[in-house]
Amino acid sequence: MPSDVLVVGGGVGGLVVARRLALEGVSVTLFEQADALGGQVARQRIAGIQLDAAAESFATRGGSVAALLEELGLAGDIVTPNPAPAWLQRSDGSAVPLPAAGLLGIPGEPLADDVVRVIGREAAERAARDADLPASTGTDASSLGELVRARMGDAVVDGLVGPIVRGVHSVSADAVPLERAHPRLRAEILERGSLAAAVRALRAAAPAGSQVAGIRGGMFRLVDALAADCRRLGVGIELGARVEEWDANGVVVGGRRREGVVVRAGGTRGGASRRVTLVTLVADAPGWDAAPRGTGLLVAPDAPGVDARALTHLTAKWEWVAEALPGRHAVRLSYDGVPDDAVATATRDAGILLGSPLRELHEATRHTWERVTPRLVDGVVAGGDAPADMLAAGDALADDVLADDVVAVGETVSGTGLASVVPHAERIAREITGA
Repeated sequence: MPSDVLVVGGGVGGLVVARRLALEGVSVTLFEQADALGGQVARQRIAGIQLDAAAESFATRGGSVAALLEELGLAGDIVTPNPAPAWLQRSDGSAVPLPAAGLLGIPGEPLADDVVRVIGREAAERAARDADLPASTGTDASSLGELVRARMGDAVVDGLVGPIVRGVHSVSADAVPLERAHPRLRAEILERGSLAAAVRALRAAAPAGSQVAGIRGGMFRLVDALAADCRRLGVGIELGARVEEWDANGVVVGGRRREGVVVRAGGTRGGASRRVTLVTLVADAPGWDAAPRGTGLLVAPDAPGVDARALTHLTAKWEWVAEALPGRHAVRLSYDGVPDDAVATATRDAGILLGSPLRELHEATRHTWERVTPRLVDGVVAGGDAPADMLAAGDALADDVLADDVVAVGETVSGTGLASVVPHAERIAREITGA
């Protein structure tokens, strides 16, 4: 077991691995070049309250995040969202509830009324013919889009799967490798005989209850608790510390070489990145009082008049947010890149997506994040920027060692979302200590 470990990056992955190593008696120093910890599990102050600036929920699969929250004394503050469905803003400008029984938009019951409502009877009947195809049809596909087109037709991809995958993975369904959509999907089709049967089986195997949860008061409380516990355990946390060079056995910070086993918690060196902008609005909008679009919407790429990729109606989704903003609404819209006038664009888009304009805008914030471009490892995507509540179970994992032989944690190698980042960081800590 090493005596000293240097963690480069103070996001959740870095904090989790640092804490676990410290619990095992390892001396740990964590370097974060920003002036705050947590990465995109970040707080913002708006309209007199604190809200999450990015991640506002976590996938419950596996139970690893809930177990960590229990260790940190936050189990009593785990909350589930309003069970009302999310909606889809379609390419013709209309909005419909998303079908209930599906996986990334792939219907488990192609002829269900909620599926027909979205794609139409003719397309639903074409999708139902999936049951008549040989089990092997489409299973040689490399992408999710290719598979669904082969088994259920173009309309299912264009009208359902494509918009949902865009909201989840920020790319088209034809750009998502099949194993990234779900690592067991191909095998389940061959075993069950159809894509719809595979979807039903995978959904049935998922744990009962809500697939997503949050923390009363904000997900950023996880970062506060992790940081406090790290400090209690003696982890040295250095903020504003830019690591100038690193290798597997040390780092250079401020021109000084520091020796120790290095764990990289962040993007790969020299990796490409892209921008994602999140705009939060707090407003008076009587037309939104009835939560006309449930907890929010995903948006088809060619939906008219709307630039947003997705909208979350925070006060409709989370009871604690509604209680903190009585009589007001909080919504958050996400964009690829940076809109020219982000607040004005978001104000317009929110009115279109929720069916009526806001009456008065009280406050707005804009946060733009640099996201590491997902990298391919043996043909499987690692990383991405899916919201935690939209991920399929079993995200694919990349290698644990980066190209410079430095052990890594974080979404670039674990897959996106806390349900992937947390158990991966815990595993890396155990491997380092031999526990």
